[in-house]
Parts: sequence; C-alpha cells; structure tokens
Amino acid sequence: MITCRDLTELVTDYLEGRLSLLERIKFQFHLGMCSHCRAYIRQMKQTIQMLGKLPEEPIPPDIREELLRRFQNWKR
Repeated sequence: MITCRDLTELVTDYLEGRLSLLERIKFQFHLGMCSHCRAYIRQMKQTIQMLGKLPEEPIPPDIREELLRRFQNWKR
C-alpha cells in the first residue's frame, strides 16, 4: 500500500503513464480509498490542462543565455 506522500512523489509518472502495472494498481487503489488524493489528482490534471492553453512566448535572448549559463554550471 502506498501513502499520500508516496502518491505525490509518483503523480508525474502516473499521469505520464510511466508506472509499472503493480505501481499503477497500488496508486489507483490508494486513490479509491483517499478523497484528498483524488482531489489532488484532479487539481494536477486541471493545472496541466490550463497550462497547455497558455500561449508560448519567446524567451528574450539575454535571459536565455543567462539560463543556459546557469544550467551548464549547475552541478559544479
């Protein structure tokens, strides 16, 4: 059986279909028992749906270069 904390850690893999059959069964069983986690999943799905409707805006070149520089040095 998984806990609510486990569920929040697995939610992305669940929504993207990356859980194994056993993990998915445990996940769905927990959802069947926990109204709070069902609400959390609904909120996550709504958030993803709404974010998908946002227009894509280009990143200004100076900000893009700064982000790339920071990501390249992230693990150093």
